[in-house]
Amino acid sequence: MIEVSTWGSVTAGICLAVLIVGAIYTLLVGLRVQRAAAGTVAGNARLEALLSSAPTQAMIVRTDGRLELPERLADWLGLSPAPRYLAELSAGDSGLAATDLAALGEDIAAAQKAGRPFSRTVRVQGSQRALTIHGSRAPLGLQAPGGVVLWVFDATESYGEIARLSEESAGAQAAFDALTGLIEAAPLPMWYRGPDLRLAMVNSAYVEAVEGADAEDVVRRGLELVEGSGLGGPLAGAAQARDSDLPQMQAMPATIRGARRMLRVHDVPLPTGGVAGFAVDIEDLEQARGGIKRFGDAQRAMLDRLSAGVVQFASDRTLVFCNQPFRRLFAMRSEWLSDRPEFDRVLERMREANRLPEVRDFPGWKAERREWFHAAAPALDAAIEENWHLPGGVHLRVVAQPLPDGGLLLIFEDRTEQVQLASARDTLLRVRTATFDNLYEALGVFAADGRLQIWNNKFRALWGFDEEFLATHPRVDALADAAAGKLTNPARAVLIGDLVRAATVDRQQRAGRVAFADGRHFEFAAVPLPDGNGLFTMLDISDSRRIERALRDRNDALETADRVKTAFVANMSYELRTPLTSISGFAEMLSAGYAGKLSAAADGYVAAILESVERLGGLVDEVLDLTQEDGKAPTLDVREIDLVRVVRSAAEAAGTWMKRKKLDFAVEVMPSTGMIHGDADRLRQVIEHLLKHAVAGTSEGGRILLHSDGNAAMARIVVSDNGAGMDAAAVARAFDRFAQPEINRGEERALGLGLPLAKQFVEAHEGTIELVSEPGQGTLITVQVPRR
Repeated sequence: MIEVSTWGSVTAGICLAVLIVGAIYTLLVGLRVQRAAAGTVAGNARLEALLSSAPTQAMIVRTDGRLELPERLADWLGLSPAPRYLAELSAGDSGLAATDLAALGEDIAAAQKAGRPFSRTVRVQGSQRALTIHGSRAPLGLQAPGGVVLWVFDATESYGEIARLSEESAGAQAAFDALTGLIEAAPLPMWYRGPDLRLAMVNSAYVEAVEGADAEDVVRRGLELVEGSGLGGPLAGAAQARDSDLPQMQAMPATIRGARRMLRVHDVPLPTGGVAGFAVDIEDLEQARGGIKRFGDAQRAMLDRLSAGVVQFASDRTLVFCNQPFRRLFAMRSEWLSDRPEFDRVLERMREANRLPEVRDFPGWKAERREWFHAAAPALDAAIEENWHLPGGVHLRVVAQPLPDGGLLLIFEDRTEQVQLASARDTLLRVRTATFDNLYEALGVFAADGRLQIWNNKFRALWGFDEEFLATHPRVDALADAAAGKLTNPARAVLIGDLVRAATVDRQQRAGRVAFADGRHFEFAAVPLPDGNGLFTMLDISDSRRIERALRDRNDALETADRVKTAFVANMSYELRTPLTSISGFAEMLSAGYAGKLSAAADGYVAAILESVERLGGLVDEVLDLTQEDGKAPTLDVREIDLVRVVRSAAEAAGTWMKRKKLDFAVEVMPSTGMIHGDADRLRQVIEHLLKHAVAGTSEGGRILLHSDGNAAMARIVVSDNGAGMDAAAVARAFDRFAQPEINRGEERALGLGLPLAKQFVEAHEGTIELVSEPGQGTLITVQVPRR
């Protein structure tokens, strides 16, 4: 625009000069005619005055180089006197420059030969004057055949204006080029719309964003950066900027290189009626804002879950956030907090709720806390800490953290429980120390590195250590060396170190005994503690050791007496066997009538004698069975036997007892009883003992059942009766061979030998025997013997 205006002005000036030259030429011709016709001096004078005041001067160059020019033109050229020939137009530092004169001479020669007009601008040496020379062949009326007429215009002002305008134009062009380059190199899309809002120019970023071929292709196709739908379309902001003559800005979504992005579109109106626009990608900013918002929400949610109360104040000291523990701790209502109270009001409300320390000068105290907002550096190490002791024994730890924006963050940690626990811990430590010092045991606690940490008075006194020595916390090796002299065998002192290492390093509990040189005996143990230490304890067992030795001696004496008693019983049993055999033989002879026929009363007496002999013989056999093995398992003659035959043989032997007592005796021998490996005689004795026990506990007319069965692994024998039964105490001592007899309905029920013998024989077969009985409900005895 500037360049066009400049050249327009120049052209207008040249046209004006041509018109003036034409007018002057016409006047000259007219004057010549008038001078020739009238020859009046007055006319020449007017013509000369007119020419002298004209903005252009004429000069005639003849073919021989002679010049005809006015004095005014010579003054313009700075030449005095007026030059007469063309070559004299350049004279040293005056007139035209040699180069300008040479070029002018060439133009004049061309005009003389070819009649070609020319125009040239020259400068006068030694001045700022610029002259514009228009030349053409001289008309015939000038009477200068072959000559050239030169019209010289003083273009100094015009040339300066042109230079100024050219300089401004060049500057504007440079600025335009720089701005164009900047727009082209900008990383954000930029464009220009004409008054009709159609795209007129776009930069490379715009072309790349809309995936166009080039700028011309984008402008020709009218590719818009923003989609046409939503928010009034892509031209809404541009139209509003054009109509209101105010910049417009709005955030709009766009698809750039296949990705959905959020853009902030700016439309700026221009004086030409067009609209310039540019778009800033704010997708990352929106993501960051969303992330910050989500982080803030998550942070506040996390703060609500903390046990400590948290409150934040803005730079104007108004409350902007507080978590739920803060509200509960200081009894703050949500309605009151929603008004964003100031820091001073919050402190006053705390005081009203009796949640502040008791101070003498509350306004001064409050002013000191207000200075927290102006703390030096808002860094973590600049936090201010205080401990508030509230009424009711509440202890608060208060942390004040100045924020970079001039605000303040306060954290209130309720440490009441910790203080109470610390107090309780101190009490427990004192109790532990007092307990340790007054224990009868000697205690020492060793650390993981083997150094003695804690000890009681008993430990020090037992080993005779000095308090100064123990205060150095000696290692267990040094302690063992110092204690070696106290032991009967000093070499056993190394056990102390071994036990401590086992407890602290291997985390194993170990124990042992040690004898002191003075005759005392101690039982020691090393126990690993949960904190990695080891507890070493020593208990004086000298008295118990003496008692143990006495008990051992007494036990040995009792065992010796028991063996003597057993031998005596065995010998007596053998000795009883001989007279019993004689008594039984004589009674049988009497019963057989060898001494003559006996009366009925005598027969009864002989039968009673035989029965008593048989019973006494059985008791002797049982005593022999119990004593001959001296407490050891009886010797068995194990072979494969038919248990069915054994059961039936025992049942036949018990038939006499059943008939004598008029008992209902039922025998159930199942085929599954089968064969087993065992001693047939011992198993028959087991069954007989069980049946004798049942007969002894069953009243006349009662019922006894003998049942046997089995499976692939076991054979089972069951004896049950509906007798008087037994109480729990009798059941408990039923298999005890030293149990006293039980009196049942006037009859003596032997619990001392039969069942213990049966149990002994069953266990010798690796079987089990079980007795179940209740008073009035009878008795059930079950024997299980493996088949092997």
